[in-house]
Amino acid sequence: MEERMFNRGKGNILGVLIDAVDYEGAVEIVVRAAKEKEPAAVSALAVHGLMTGVLDHEHRFRLNHFNLLVPDGQPVRWVLNAFYDKKLQDRVYGPNLTLMICARAAKEGLPVYFYGSTPEIVTALAPALQKRFPGLVVSGVEPSRFRQLTSEEKCELVSRIRNSGAALVFVGLGCPRQEVFAYEFRDLLGLPVLAVGAAFPFLAGVLPQAPAWMQNAGLEWFYRLLREPQRLWRRYLFLNPAYLFLVALQALGLSKFSTRGRPPMRELLYG
Repeated sequence: MEERMFNRGKGNILGVLIDAVDYEGAVEIVVRAAKEKEPAAVSALAVHGLMTGVLDHEHRFRLNHFNLLVPDGQPVRWVLNAFYDKKLQDRVYGPNLTLMICARAAKEGLPVYFYGSTPEIVTALAPALQKRFPGLVVSGVEPSRFRQLTSEEKCELVSRIRNSGAALVFVGLGCPRQEVFAYEFRDLLGLPVLAVGAAFPFLAGVLPQAPAWMQNAGLEWFYRLLREPQRLWRRYLFLNPAYLFLVALQALGLSKFSTRGRPPMRELLYG
């Protein structure tokens, strides 16, 4: 199994360390951690997610202490290949990764827990995935509170998830809240925690995905902008050009981007 794993190490993109890994490698890493009950923080980062680490030194520290950061967006994969010759043939798209892990979880009897999003979405998600993967055991579903948790609520949440028998947890709180959650709860839960964001509404059938040709061309952001302009216009119209400008600086050697970051001063406890 180890020999088949396609993981060519990490590459520094604007100070954020992205894993050069394919779907098969990412699934194997997560499933192995779930079987061995090892804590692991995993996220699929597109441009927006990567830029949250560029602009916030504390969040960069969090991201660079993840066990696995996969290149969710085509522009992230392109830069990883261009800078480090990783030869990745495809991105590792969060919704597809979620489906592949659920397929393996169903096959190997690994219960899963879904945390985040709205009550309507998270309750529709479980039956949609169980219909697709009949052997999938869902040990729990819980919507976001859309606020920070208290210390008592944090302890209660950890107890609920651990007592549910879950082998791994999918988190859909939106970026960067879900990555903060994965970083802060990974060791408390002692399980793989996967930040997969928009996978929840996509796989629940609530939000349509971009056509395959737009995804392959790196234009999924444009499709989502057209669908939700009021919510997403700042994200894409500011961060996408900033990403291109900073990548050009790194490519030309005009700026070096440190991966160090700054350790967070306090827990944020997004829930």
